[in-house]
Amino acid sequence: MNSKVFLIFIVLSFAVALVLLLPLGVAPNNVSANYKNVTVWTHVNITNSRPEVLNITFQDSANTSLKNITLNAGGLKDVQCNVTVRDWNGFNDIVYLNATIWYAPTSNISAPNDNNTHYTNSSCSLNGSISAYVGWYVCDFNVIYYANNGTWMCNATVIDNASTNGTGMGNGTFYPVYALNVTDGIDYGNAAVESFAGNVTANITNLGNMPINITVEGYGAGRGDGLAMNCSLGGNITVSNERFATANVAWALKTPLTGNSQPLSNLTMLKQNSTALITNSTYWQLYIDSTNNPGGNCTGNIIFSAVAS
Repeated sequence: MNSKVFLIFIVLSFAVALVLLLPLGVAPNNVSANYKNVTVWTHVNITNSRPEVLNITFQDSANTSLKNITLNAGGLKDVQCNVTVRDWNGFNDIVYLNATIWYAPTSNISAPNDNNTHYTNSSCSLNGSISAYVGWYVCDFNVIYYANNGTWMCNATVIDNASTNGTGMGNGTFYPVYALNVTDGIDYGNAAVESFAGNVTANITNLGNMPINITVEGYGAGRGDGLAMNCSLGGNITVSNERFATANVAWALKTPLTGNSQPLSNLTMLKQNSTALITNSTYWQLYIDSTNNPGGNCTGNIIFSAVAS
């Protein structure tokens, strides 16, 4: 092989190697006259984009316009973190999204679950898309009524097919809830005129997320009528003839009921912190006075109210 043929072979071999090495569609360096400037090609192969959390809205699932939430007295409240995410590989590249909510003053994202302060959801659901790259997820939490009131945080973590992740944070507020439940009715049974009806227990349960005091108010047919009961055969029982106490004591030591709101003295019910109910007993007694000629079946009303302690 002469030198001219050999040189051509070398040049062609170099050209083939360069083509094989360069990414598809990329030309080699472009050199100006006398190498005054050289244009160099560039290249990158995008394999994955990290997903992003763009926004988190903490809301009441039943009314998404409510960002400050009142829990359901004695029950569960479905609250949501609505999470907007973006992935430049397409939002369908996202594998799953999980979220955690916690009570900001005393808990943190890594704390154990606790009905008062911490909840997790590891299977948030895709709810829709805004574009090919942006979608939103809904993370539901069934929050119990005695969860702490105040500021709560929501952290969401989104993970894609390449196991890369993005995180974001939002916050919301649970309002204080002052709530109670009382024994279903106070039945004094059978009693004669000019006698005392038996001592009856009425249990009160705290169904909110705050310590409470209790007030009571009595009436017969309408508030402020000055009666404890109206009777089917005519007549009635004056409101002060119905008495109450927070301990099982004698009639003389009980407090007369009135037609105005008055406190159950020495009774503050603490906030519930576990599934064990916070319950206190009150004791009620009735004197059947002949003055207003009571007879037959007599009925009345007592309003129990939860107030701030």
